[in-house]
Parts: sequence; C-alpha cells; structure tokens
Amino acid sequence: MYDFVVVGVGPAGARVARRAAEAGYDVLALEKGEVGTPLACSGHVSTDLWEYLPSAAKAELFQNRIYGANFHVGGPGTNAHRFYKHEEISNVIDRVGLDRTLAELAREAGADVRENHTVTGVDERADRVVVTVKHGGETWAEEAKMVAGCDGPVSRVRRTLDLPEPAETLHGVLAFSDEVDHGDHVDVHLTVPRFFAWRIPRGEAGVEYGLAAPPGASVNEMFEVLTDEYDVDTDHFCSGGIPIGPPERVTTDRVFLVGDAAAQTKPFTGGGILYGMSAADHAVRTIDPDAPDTLADYEAAWRADLSREIRLGHWVRRCYSLPEPVQKLGLRALSGEIGVHMDRPTTLFSREGLRKLVSR
Repeated sequence: MYDFVVVGVGPAGARVARRAAEAGYDVLALEKGEVGTPLACSGHVSTDLWEYLPSAAKAELFQNRIYGANFHVGGPGTNAHRFYKHEEISNVIDRVGLDRTLAELAREAGADVRENHTVTGVDERADRVVVTVKHGGETWAEEAKMVAGCDGPVSRVRRTLDLPEPAETLHGVLAFSDEVDHGDHVDVHLTVPRFFAWRIPRGEAGVEYGLAAPPGASVNEMFEVLTDEYDVDTDHFCSGGIPIGPPERVTTDRVFLVGDAAAQTKPFTGGGILYGMSAADHAVRTIDPDAPDTLADYEAAWRADLSREIRLGHWVRRCYSLPEPVQKLGLRALSGEIGVHMDRPTTLFSREGLRKLVSR
C-alpha cells in the first residue's frame, strides 16, 4: 500500500509527489496523458517560480522577462495605462517544459510517476483508499493511505467523492503567433465580460494571445476579434477551465485536493502555479498518512496562507466590470511605478506598496 497516490502530475501534483518522496513516503503519481500536454495554461509567471526549481532549470525554461503591464480599456489602438517596476516583475517560460521538469524532479526524489495512466475510480474506505487505474487496455486497483486530487479544474477525484465545486469556472483560450518580440510589458485588455484579454511577448518563442470569460460567453468569437485587431495569425489554439473561488472544503477522510482541483488560483488573473505549489508544500508538511485527522491541519494551513490573497484578488477582479469612465479614471490615477507583488495583492498595503501609491 502506498502512503500517497497523487492523481494528476501538473505543477501541484508534481510538487506533492516530489516533497512527499523527499520526506520518505512511498508515492505513486498518475497522469492520464503525457505530462505537460495538452497545454491549457499561460506561461507568464512570477519570478518566485525559480525558488521551486534547481538553478539549471532557468536556462532551459526561460523565454522573456517582464517589467510591467499596459492596461487598455479598449483594443490595441487605444491609449495604454502603464504599470511597471524597475526590477523584473515576472518571466515568460516554456509552460510544457515546466511541467516536465517538475515531474522529473518528483521521479528523482523517488516518486513512481506514471504517464498515460487514467484514474477511473476512487473508493474511500475506513482504513485506505482504493484507486482504479486504466492503462493500455488493462484495469487494476492501487491502494493508498491517502489520495491527493491534483487533477485540474474538472477534477474526477473531487466529483467522485462529491466534494464541493469551485464558486465558478471561467473558459480560457490561448494561442501563439510566430512573431519575435522581446518587449518587456504584457498588454491587458479590459474588453471581456468579467475578465480580460492579453498579449504576452515570449522573445524568440513568439507571442501568446489569450482571454478568459464566464461560461456561455462566445470566447472563440472574442478571441478572433482580439487577433484580428492585432492583425496576426495564431496556431496551437488550446482551451481549458479556470476555477475561481475555493470551495468551503477540499478534504474528506482520506483525500485532499491541491491546485486547480481546489481552485487555489488568483481570482484576478486565473493563474494558479505558485498558489498550487505553495499549497502542496503545506499538504506534505501537515498531513501524516497514518493520521487522517491531520487533513484538518492542511485545510487550516493553506487557507491561512492564501485566503487573504484570494479574497483581495476578488476585489481586484471586480474592477474589471466597472463602468468604462470609472476604469479610465482609476487607471489614470494609479498608473506608474508599483510596489505590489503579482502573486500577493496584499503587498499593495505593504510599506513599499503604499509608498509607490502615495507618490503618484
């Protein structure tokens, strides 16, 4: 019997597998396809990402450095309100390569990481969890003391065990052009209902275009408008769900959710790589597979770390839906040098954040 079976080997799942294996636990991690595919997430991340990776990984994954963002109330031809820092705010990376690197780190730590293994059932019992696995036409059962559901926005683990759903799930789409662009600012367009569209320069790797919107919105049509306005052709079109708003409970007696499965994401950008890996660290630090009551410690730990950030992120996101004149006024008043960290909106109220704000 394994100590942990990890379902899903994206950043959160790979981090759980790696940290648990490093702690001496017997870990099996299962990914339904090939790690990193299909791509459904942006490669724009804060520089804090490198703290989770060996130093050599940056040379392989890095594509571009970002110092700020140009906010537009309209399309590309409208006036931009620039927000910036004098040091790097974020980097653009090879997103598929990131997943594969994190999975390899889990393997090196001793986790048994298996690709093309689909979990079709999760049966929670008093003393163990039985996980049904399908691979190559064969089906069998694996047993574990604990199961980590890290299987994304439409989590089979979450739904099989009837855990609550996220507050909402946005529909995100993105694609890439072959433009060479070493620009150091991303473009954000507040032209999408309740969210935004974006353009991210990736250096020699091209440019990423994307947007997210609530279910029912014509995201494909809005995406065509965006790329037509920039007059570009894109390929590698992909889409996926973006869960927003963690449910009130992400654990059962022997199962816990991490990452997108738990909606541990930033409401104002939809990104979840850093939040998910931070929650993974809390999980391995607090959960003892021989003591199911420690799952309560995980619930408390990750919420203490991220709840305020997520709550404030919801308030930031509400600004996307303000009337256009109010948006323009606010952007004009607040644009300039910033002191806020892109993963931690509470830093807006730090000494540096407040100093930059009052110096407008």
